[in-house]
Amino acid sequence: MGYSVGQVARLAGVTVRTLHHYDEVGLLSPGQRSASGYRRYTDADLERLQHVLFYRELGFPLEEIAVILDDPGSDALTHLRRQHELLNRRIGRLQEMAAAVERAMEANTMGISLTPEERFEIFGDFRPEDHEQEAEERWGGTEAFEQSRRRMAKMTKDDWARFTAEAARTTEAFAEAFTGGLPADSERAMELAEEHRAHITRWCYDCSYEIHRGLGDMYVADPRFTANYEPLTAGLTQYIRDAIHANADRAAD
Repeated sequence: MGYSVGQVARLAGVTVRTLHHYDEVGLLSPGQRSASGYRRYTDADLERLQHVLFYRELGFPLEEIAVILDDPGSDALTHLRRQHELLNRRIGRLQEMAAAVERAMEANTMGISLTPEERFEIFGDFRPEDHEQEAEERWGGTEAFEQSRRRMAKMTKDDWARFTAEAARTTEAFAEAFTGGLPADSERAMELAEEHRAHITRWCYDCSYEIHRGLGDMYVADPRFTANYEPLTAGLTQYIRDAIHANADRAAD
């Protein structure tokens, strides 16, 4: 015969006082009363409470929630779809914030001394620190890591601008070669792979062919790198990896 206020409070993880307040403001009134006049909540009331709590979690004021829930053109599925979309937006925003904190932590670790304005202007979504940190974690290359730390700590805003511009040009050239149908072991693709390796050596640390191979494998395995390359053209990450390996094979011959 319905649920008592106490039962609903325990089920929903709210206080009895909260349920009483929702009743007082007309947001959620129990659909039944016991013979003694006590509030009894129906299954439909619990469904409405679930929607109320979702919208509250998303920051909606009670007055606005009441308007949303009382809209005659909205049913339960409509609310669930809306909440799903809003939650995905919240998740996306939180992920962006987490990534920004990670970038700040990594920049601090690397000794990067750019101002916040310069860091936002130059880095964007590109995270050069990942190359050095991943290299150390994957190969235990302490010397390479320290070398990159020393170099990057001395880089100015103009240096960072040149660094990112060079990287972007090489990536765009890779994309042109790939979409143009050139094989990953073609002369042009291998030239670009060597250009990529030289770029890392010039700005970050001495990148041997074996380290370069490992970087190519990491680009394919790590979604942070595929997220940088795949928007240009699907399959580009694997193409760059294969070109890097082909160039390393050529150097070993």
